[in-house]
Amino acid sequence: MENHQIAALFSANYAEARDKFLRAAARRGLAVESHELALAGAQGEVLATDVVLDGPADASKMLVVISGVHGVEGFCGSAIQTGMLDLGAPAQAQARPQGAHDTAVLYVHAVNPYGFSHLRRATQENIDLNRNFVDFSKPLPVNAGYAEIHELLLPPEWPPQPRTEGLLDAYRERHGARGLQRATSLGQHVHADGLHYGGTEPAWSNRTFREILKRYAPKVRELASIDIHTGLGPYGVGERIFASFDEAVLERATRWWGELTSVTTGTSTSIPLTGPIQTALAEECPQALHVGICLEYGTWPMARVSAAMRAEHWLHRHGCADAAKATAIRQEMKDAFFPDAEDWKLAAWQQGLQACQQALRGLEEDAAAKLAA
Repeated sequence: MENHQIAALFSANYAEARDKFLRAAARRGLAVESHELALAGAQGEVLATDVVLDGPADASKMLVVISGVHGVEGFCGSAIQTGMLDLGAPAQAQARPQGAHDTAVLYVHAVNPYGFSHLRRATQENIDLNRNFVDFSKPLPVNAGYAEIHELLLPPEWPPQPRTEGLLDAYRERHGARGLQRATSLGQHVHADGLHYGGTEPAWSNRTFREILKRYAPKVRELASIDIHTGLGPYGVGERIFASFDEAVLERATRWWGELTSVTTGTSTSIPLTGPIQTALAEECPQALHVGICLEYGTWPMARVSAAMRAEHWLHRHGCADAAKATAIRQEMKDAFFPDAEDWKLAAWQQGLQACQQALRGLEEDAAAKLAA
């Protein structure tokens, strides 16, 4: 694929991204199942989580490629999904022996279409989906650290006053940079207008994703997943974060994808989350062996990304009569999670393509090894 073709995979807004994804599926003659959200997009467009199955409906091996869990981060994942559809994997694998004919790719496009369209990480319920996949019948996780800094993160005025930032700096001094990240990002279920809110019930996107898995993966025995995110780490680098609950599959995941980081051991730029989407893969597909990663692309330094996210949440919480200021905040939010630069797009595509191909090869080779045993 030429550089100009790669650049064309990326879109300027959700509506364009969805159109490209749907057109790619149509070119392949693949059916699309659309789960529409009963809200309008930023341009008045239809909002939906769209699903495409590429491969046999009864495949026992499946790669699930997920985009847009954190809305505005969907620009990257959508481009990778569209490009993969154009390439036709796993159709290309049909020429290979053992197991390829029994492998499918399930593309779940824009898990959080509202956030994608409105340039938010959160859903229409202001929920961070990766903190929402918890058991709501049990006591919810408590994040005392967040309660201490909630008003400092989202003060009445923006930009924050020096005193406000000074108090946040003091918290960082006491608990370290990782401690501040944990307090801010772990997830919380008390402040409904706050950052990384996990909610008090399953969000629409949570319920929809579970329905998709129930429909498409009940017969799958070997399940690979790639959940695509942006905003953490060095510019253009796709960190591969181990994302399976079963540590016994770590050796297999490493064999497929190479060196992986881990939130549990502290080697990742991310931290352990209270309710990640991978919970649904484990709960809705208990019959399958799940091997998954989060593919987290770095954009800009953490200070810029964090400031953009705080500003956008401040706008959501307090509103702003200054239209120009509000527009600038939304644009910076988009820029922070989606660098509109050719080198970044090329790097994102190349690494995303490689990760998907490695997962498919791993599924097929493991199947071949079983047949030979």
